Amino acid sequence: MKELLRRFLAHPGISLELLVGSFFVNVMAMASPLFVMQVLNRYVGQGVDATLFTLTSGVLIAIGLEFAFRQSRLSLARGISIKPDEAAALNGFDTLTRAKMTAIDQTPAETRKEIINGTAAIESAYSATNVTTILDAPFSLLFVFVLYVIEPLLAYVVLGFIAAVFAVGLISAKSMQAKTADLQANSGVGSALLGTVTREGDTVRSFNAGESLRKAWRQHVFTTQKLRRDIGSGQAFVQTITQSANGLMSVAVVATGASLVVLGELDVGAMIGGNILAARALQPVTKLAQLGSAFAKARQSLDLFRKLASVPLEADSGSALRTYSGSIEFRDAAFAFPGATAPIFESLNMTLPPGSVLVVSGDNGTGKSTMARLLMGLIEPVRGQILVDGLDLKQVSPEWWRRQVIFQPQEPALLNLTIEENLRVNNPEIDSAMLNQVVDMCGLRKFLDESPNGFETMVIDNGWRLSEGIRRRISLGRALTTNGALAVIDEPTESLDAEGCKAVHQILGAMAKQGKTIIVMSHDKNIVKGRHLLLDLNVKPTPRVVKVGYETEAAPVQAAPPVAEPNPVVPVQTQPAKPQPVAASPATEPVDKPAKADAAKSGGGKKPADMENPATHELSMAAIQSRFAVDAVEPDNPVKTAPGKPKKRVAKT
Repeated sequence: MKELLRRFLAHPGISLELLVGSFFVNVMAMASPLFVMQVLNRYVGQGVDATLFTLTSGVLIAIGLEFAFRQSRLSLARGISIKPDEAAALNGFDTLTRAKMTAIDQTPAETRKEIINGTAAIESAYSATNVTTILDAPFSLLFVFVLYVIEPLLAYVVLGFIAAVFAVGLISAKSMQAKTADLQANSGVGSALLGTVTREGDTVRSFNAGESLRKAWRQHVFTTQKLRRDIGSGQAFVQTITQSANGLMSVAVVATGASLVVLGELDVGAMIGGNILAARALQPVTKLAQLGSAFAKARQSLDLFRKLASVPLEADSGSALRTYSGSIEFRDAAFAFPGATAPIFESLNMTLPPGSVLVVSGDNGTGKSTMARLLMGLIEPVRGQILVDGLDLKQVSPEWWRRQVIFQPQEPALLNLTIEENLRVNNPEIDSAMLNQVVDMCGLRKFLDESPNGFETMVIDNGWRLSEGIRRRISLGRALTTNGALAVIDEPTESLDAEGCKAVHQILGAMAKQGKTIIVMSHDKNIVKGRHLLLDLNVKPTPRVVKVGYETEAAPVQAAPPVAEPNPVVPVQTQPAKPQPVAASPATEPVDKPAKADAAKSGGGKKPADMENPATHELSMAAIQSRFAVDAVEPDNPVKTAPGKPKKRVAKT
């Protein structure tokens, strides 16, 4: 009832009108029993037709007014629930799209779905009909008061039945609350099983998992049906109690009234009218008692919504730079998943100047994809900082930052939109010429030409029905539309054919020529040729940072000395950030040592020629190229599309 009170207080004017309307509805409802009493006592005894006409006319007017008041009250009751119901549905979905992933990951996906689906239970419980039923319940005492005026003993009898039915309703609602919570939790289990069967049909059949899933489904069905039977039995019990209470109360009122009639303390008309008043007094309490299950479900859903609403959200705003150069710095950074016994990494100190190339390598489960999520700001380090052009990533506007990064996750998922809408999602303003260039770069042209609807082809089931290679190409195209200064590519050539691998190599080569900072996650340490840094996550707890391809033999990079806390970040950077010069250092020296220290140690700090221009990094993906016989990128040729084939599917201008 706290939720209903909150809704009333949010609309004090409407709430006052509802109370006034409920008062008049219940006053008009008294016309019928009073009419019976007057007809029996006056017309039947005297036989004056004018009296009957007057009484009948009056009661018809009262019934008409009661109908009008009830309809008006229903409209008002809808008014107090429309906005809260909409807010619950919108805020729940908004929270799912804006919650910090570190927190939201603690709730299973199926539970999140059940939370959002719980809006139906909330809307049902606080419907206009139920709201008016709750408002009518206190006015039962008005009917009891009228009975008291007619005969106090009858009022006491009716009051006892009202209290008994109300108590049964409260007990029933309490008992159903736990069962309702269990039913909702079990529904999440069923949703997960259904998702597996409908989405992973090949896996279920290929590995003979059907029997195991059928066993789990049988257990789910038995548990669900038992809970539903228990809840249904509780509702039926309450309904039986209330119906029996109506009958018993009528017997008690008539028996008591008849004895009073015999004693001469009550007339027959008052006895019959009192019986009708008693039924009217018990009716709203009976309806209220039967709403216990509905309010138990709503209470459970509201509790889940409140827990979801307490999840920390990503910032709506933050700092931004006019121009991001592509530099990244890890300063004493550490990350561990909640409840984990060991960190993914800790005490990581590393600086990547603009135009750098970094390979993040490690075995499965060492944290390569976690590193990609950290760089995207999807999760945050538990200690230390990640700085972008000197700004703490925690203080940067998430929306702005994710438009500065060319991001390709290891397991890309698409949106259930058209292919063109998927490509434009992070850069809606991209022009058609650039979009078509992106399509050619990632090798999507042939697929679009062979699709009946081209760019308007709808993506179904978040792209999982597409081949993995096509899904990755669409995801790569989506990433390229940002044209950011930083590229974060997780397993760039996984599941791609020779043509797809070649397209990826060309794209990475072009990005290197443009001076973009490139971070590649791969289990293969030799995936990149040329000068680059290697972050080896197999080394725990502090990863090893190694320079590869420099003049001398590579050596591990030492950790940077402790750095004082940074000054507060200005909300918006008004001047473009100056790109940091690429510091040259021998392979045996730390990457993130200050430039002055490098200069002093090397006698002037002269930079190697190819470090003067970071665009000369050569990415050839040697191992994969040899496997698929893919040609290396020619350093002087820009990225080109396959000539000679007509472009049938072109994005509309």
